[in-house]
Amino acid sequence: MTVPNTPPDRSDADTDADVRAVPGAAPDPFAPPAGAPEAGDVLPLPAELVPAPTAGQRLVPELRVGAGAVLACLLAGVVMAGLWAWLAPKVPLVVDGDRILYGDPEGEQRAGADAVFVLIALGAGILTALGAFLVTRKRGGGIAVAVGLAVGGLLGSIGAWRIGTWLGPSDNLIGEARRVGNGGHFDASIELGARGALLVWPMAAMVVLLALSAMFGKREEDPPPYWGTPAGTYGTPPAGAPTEPEDRVQG
Repeated sequence: MTVPNTPPDRSDADTDADVRAVPGAAPDPFAPPAGAPEAGDVLPLPAELVPAPTAGQRLVPELRVGAGAVLACLLAGVVMAGLWAWLAPKVPLVVDGDRILYGDPEGEQRAGADAVFVLIALGAGILTALGAFLVTRKRGGGIAVAVGLAVGGLLGSIGAWRIGTWLGPSDNLIGEARRVGNGGHFDASIELGARGALLVWPMAAMVVLLALSAMFGKREEDPPPYWGTPAGTYGTPPAGAPTEPEDRVQG
């Protein structure tokens, strides 16, 4: 038998909704706060509980940056080899019977070839250092960039020397003399007399990279001075803390 005027059964959720809908009603003390995580949500770990990257994890990005710098220098060394073979002054030779003589005995072509190599290496060092700085400026550079430029610059200079010699005139003097015949002229192979020129590229790259890093590199914020401590530390009472009476302090 049904009691008259009995309201139908209602769920707890509907009851809570009615309570919240009534203006002036007291908040439900058992209701979760606004923005509280629900069941099944994945919460991020606190910063102190996040494991720090291992030495291997920190080393891999540095090795990638250094390897990229070395590879870029090797590619630039190929371009440098072509420029040196094209721009280096050639040493003229002449065939006189069974002898091979200099066409210009007082010429400075040998020294000129070394000078051209030095100038091209200087330009290569400046360009590679500038490119490496612009690419790695956001990450703050690092020792990997400097080591990559130093090793890559040296390898690029050696490659430019070897490849440039191969691209230049042949070093087979007897074969060239037979080809042109008696009284003919041909050019000697280009050579690098001053082997110290191989260090121009890495040295120039280091100087330019250090200068750019010092002037335009990423800087860390300086820590506050020791006298600029916030209130409430080093003996200063925080705001609202009880203080002793002035007469007691003076006494």
